[in-house]
Amino acid sequence: MFRLGLGLGFSQEELSLNKFLAMPYSRIRITVAEKSNFKLHAFALMPNHFHLLIEQTGRETVSKLIAKVCTSYAKYINLKYKRVGHIFQDKFKAVLIQNHPQLIWTSAYIHMNPVKDRIVRNPEEYLWSSYPDYVCERNLPITTKSFLTSVFGGKENFEKETLNFSTKEADPIVSKTVFDS
Repeated sequence: MFRLGLGLGFSQEELSLNKFLAMPYSRIRITVAEKSNFKLHAFALMPNHFHLLIEQTGRETVSKLIAKVCTSYAKYINLKYKRVGHIFQDKFKAVLIQNHPQLIWTSAYIHMNPVKDRIVRNPEEYLWSSYPDYVCERNLPITTKSFLTSVFGGKENFEKETLNFSTKEADPIVSKTVFDS
């Protein structure tokens, strides 16, 4: 999360203020972007992949952001474990969200992914997701909540619609809209 925060334009000092985002004694080398380049609306860091719902608001592309974050992480893992080569199995995939139903589906898919994979029973239990930022008191500075909350029609509707989401009933065409790696 620390690397992603830097990529989103947050300073090390800002990230260190939150124990969930802090990375003590880190020697991470990643260029801090401008905060105006991206908004992170939803995320889920899974054991073997991740999902991000990112809005590009500046000139830098989402592909460039992901490349910076993943390259930085790969260098860290390779140095730490004295290895070389790729650490991610596949290339990252990005799909343009074209309407509100697709946005709602994508947000719900991301937040229910830990439940679908049977890691937790309820999405608020999974700390490596933005769901606790929307329904609990966590409020990570890297998560932009206002847009999705308004699209869902408020916090209560966000929670209700997300909890009612079922990947089994999802439209297979819409299901390809998830940002993941």
